[in-house]
Amino acid sequence: MDRHVDVAIIGAGSAGLYALPQIRRQTDNFVLINGGHYGTTCARVGCMPSKVLIQAAEDYHHRHTLSAKGIYGGNKLRVDIPAIMRHVRQLRDGFVGRVTSNMERLKEKCIDGYATFLEPNILQVNDEKITAKKIVIATGTSPIVPAAWSDFQDYILTTDSLFEQETLPASIAVLGLGVIGLEMGQALGRLGIQVVGVDILDSIGGIKDPEINQVAIETIGADFPLWLGHAAELEEQEGQVLVKAGDNSILVDKILASLGRKPNITGLGLDKIGVALDSRGMPVFNPNTLQLGDFPIFIAGDANADRPILHEAGDDGRIAGYNASHDDVIGFKRKTPMGITFCDPNIVRVGQSWGELQDNENIVVGSMDFKMQGRAVIMGKNKGMIRVYADKEDGRLLGAEMIVTRGEHIAHLLAWAIQKQMTIHELLQMPYYHPVIEEGLQSALYDVASQLGLSKQGGILELQPL
Repeated sequence: MDRHVDVAIIGAGSAGLYALPQIRRQTDNFVLINGGHYGTTCARVGCMPSKVLIQAAEDYHHRHTLSAKGIYGGNKLRVDIPAIMRHVRQLRDGFVGRVTSNMERLKEKCIDGYATFLEPNILQVNDEKITAKKIVIATGTSPIVPAAWSDFQDYILTTDSLFEQETLPASIAVLGLGVIGLEMGQALGRLGIQVVGVDILDSIGGIKDPEINQVAIETIGADFPLWLGHAAELEEQEGQVLVKAGDNSILVDKILASLGRKPNITGLGLDKIGVALDSRGMPVFNPNTLQLGDFPIFIAGDANADRPILHEAGDDGRIAGYNASHDDVIGFKRKTPMGITFCDPNIVRVGQSWGELQDNENIVVGSMDFKMQGRAVIMGKNKGMIRVYADKEDGRLLGAEMIVTRGEHIAHLLAWAIQKQMTIHELLQMPYYHPVIEEGLQSALYDVASQLGLSKQGGILELQPL
């Protein structure tokens, strides 16, 4: 069988689904090819089920602070792990259902199967050849599990399998302390599971700022032990796994492999049609058009490993979908980068990171320690720090890293401000209510302002003259 279409989308995840509306505005002659599960990584095994588990763990963890507020009996609370896991799946299935219900209207456009390139515009899917004028690759990712751990597959969980567990083990080692490792490690520990976290790096959560990293290690390390700076070694012992890292060792029931995710591109055959690959084996593409060289192919979402976050996958899908359905390929300006780890407190990176700015002599850094931040003290969450980075020459806000309660909201304020190229002076002229967490940000901005000498320029720093 042969089929000729204007556009073929490979992958029905977030990026592929965001590409669809752009394509459908221009043509109804398209196909959506999907191998494996429908429902997107975010809804099935990522953002959504993880946040349900995190919320349950945080709610249970509140029992430790109740007596200080005159509320007693918290020590009598208990967790029912199987019930929590059913709750996670129930909400997860609702999120997935919303995605898959929208797919039913595309039945004749959907092909179940895995695509392979025969030529730059010809795909083989099952027994069918599909010729497309343009193609969008949106194949998503899969969890990384090192080949050296193949002997331990019966003990290894990933986020693709964690939420399917009817119950959880009594003990677990979290190997890899990036976003998922920190989120799940803390949540599991707060639910009463014995947890240890291991990472070969000396930093956690992708943090680049050394001061924020140190505060994060101390804060998150209060919930579960963090073994940093050494690779994990595994050894099976009588139905358990002995995990060694440096001078530390522990016997656990299960391993949570949280070493990141790898793009699902190896089976596409891109190398066979002449697509240039970088040193990682990834296709070289334009980040503003998402086009692979001069090929009629666009790569979007987690599959391109550039910005593997849902809202970025959405924008990728829009860009790829637009360019795949128009004759002229155009570039689009990307939004200010923003990353949030939903541990408690939130870890946030927005704009340019410390790693990008540390060697720049024209940078001013303002900080605020949250130990005495008023609203945080009231909430019993007065741990953490904000660090903001500004340009010494013009006072523009460039970036920030932090670990603070409700940092997810501050992240958005700062991302918007950076994208609008606002200065520290302009940010201090914005209203700040009292008492709110945002006052902690205000204090960090005042720290920058004092270094820039803004308060010595006359007038009122926080107000604009008529």
